[in-house]
Amino acid sequence: MREFGDLCVALQEQRERGESLSLQGLALRWQLARRRLDTRRSLLELDARQLADVGLTAEQARSEATQPLWRLFR
Repeated sequence: MREFGDLCVALQEQRERGESLSLQGLALRWQLARRRLDTRRSLLELDARQLADVGLTAEQARSEATQPLWRLFR
């Protein structure tokens, strides 16, 4: 839950600086988050040899693939 709090703090700081996120900026962030979600879920389809090739264990891949949605927006 800490990550969601971090996101809220970052958005509040952005508002305090007078910055705003345009609709285009929001769309780009959503595309990035969607790509990250797809990539992370693809990790679950790799076998042990393929995971070793990218330097991950099965547990690391599972942990990465099951991150909360709001962590994808970082």
